[in-house]
Amino acid sequence: MADPLWTARDAAAATGGKLDPEASWTATGVSIDTRSIRPGDLFVALQDQRDGHDFVPDAMARGAAAALVSRADCGPGNKLVVGDTLEGLRSLAIHARDRSDAIRVAVTGSVGKTSVKEALASVFRSVGSAHASQKSYNNHWGVPLTLSLTPAHVDRAVYEMGMNHAGEIRALSGLVQPHVALITKIAPAHLENLGSMEAIADAKAEIFEGLHPDGVAIFPSDDEFAPRLRAHAQVSKAAFMLEFGRETNAAVRICDFETGPAGGKGRICVLGKEVDFRVPATGAHWAWNAAAIFATAIAAGVDAGAVADALAGIEAASGRGATRRIAIDGGYFTLIDDSYNANPASMASGLSILGATVPDGGRRIAVLGEMLELGPDSPDLHRSLAGPLEEARADAIFLSGKGMTPLAEQIAGDRLISCADTADDLMPSLARYIGPGDVVFIKGSNASGVHRIARMLMEDDPGARGQG
Repeated sequence: MADPLWTARDAAAATGGKLDPEASWTATGVSIDTRSIRPGDLFVALQDQRDGHDFVPDAMARGAAAALVSRADCGPGNKLVVGDTLEGLRSLAIHARDRSDAIRVAVTGSVGKTSVKEALASVFRSVGSAHASQKSYNNHWGVPLTLSLTPAHVDRAVYEMGMNHAGEIRALSGLVQPHVALITKIAPAHLENLGSMEAIADAKAEIFEGLHPDGVAIFPSDDEFAPRLRAHAQVSKAAFMLEFGRETNAAVRICDFETGPAGGKGRICVLGKEVDFRVPATGAHWAWNAAAIFATAIAAGVDAGAVADALAGIEAASGRGATRRIAIDGGYFTLIDDSYNANPASMASGLSILGATVPDGGRRIAVLGEMLELGPDSPDLHRSLAGPLEEARADAIFLSGKGMTPLAEQIAGDRLISCADTADDLMPSLARYIGPGDVVFIKGSNASGVHRIARMLMEDDPGARGQG
């Protein structure tokens, strides 16, 4: 049985909430979703797109220990009643932070933050106990949820932070108060909301504002906005700054890196010490991911040799470059599922994976969904993908979403097989086109729906092939 994470009295003290006088429950976890709740969890009834109070009876039926609610008349079971459940969750998070022994690491960036966060968690687990954000729980409820789940006694914890608007990361970093804060890269994402690349850099640099007074600020030396990020770090509470990249002045410098179908390997100079490393993941962007991981792990007290050992065992997650072989017509095709979100920089990085993967007698097929929240430059940014597609040597291209029209016009010709308004419209023609030996790369913004294409191909749904 899992150790208690929250007792009724501790949770009440943390939130200032009201308990039944006889309450004596203990919770082994915290959940906001009855679909994934486990017996013994404290269910938090958030009021977001749907009112979590409507799901309290379901949570109790699934074995929840208690529910954090703002009204007690929402179903059976133990209740902890607070004025606002999101603020209650934040209060749990603060209490969990203050009682924990963990070295806290915060990660943000326009691209790579989830892959880097997952790799850091693997590195940390290889040398001790570790806690990390689940999935991409990186927003106004995901970060406090992850923080509220932090064990009192754990060596290291890593928290991913995302944003759509200025000010959001400031609040999240202030909540976590990290000892180490990493920015992976600045790239066009959320331009529609923020207006300029400079504003994106400023919004990401808010992560330094919450740093612990003896904290470490980490950012890419190669980035166009490195001077801007450095300036933000200098006025923060950071006691140290570490830069990573290929620049000669980088504290963690990429000396050499090559990538291929089996992954990447290279050499990195970490504070003057050269270390060989390899990663099972494919793509040129993993040179910078690895450098960011080395810099952050070193700042969190992990030896460079241990980082290299752990990197050799990481795996790409579903939707983030994971590769699968799928049976088809007496053979197989290779699916590269990088369908979890996209912006111009991550599209280019992802397409480099396609270029590095050699088909087994088949074709390289690129399936791209439109990129959202790019503002008035969206047509040009979509059109700019023609270059990475050419470099990837894509033999066939399938495009989804009206935002892809400028790219379709740019590459019109034999390689453009289909351009549909929606991912659902694209599915049948793509599934009929795929044959043995092909390599199929899929990427797009979440709202483009191309992740559904990846799922259907993995499930080998006959409907996708247009069969009755």
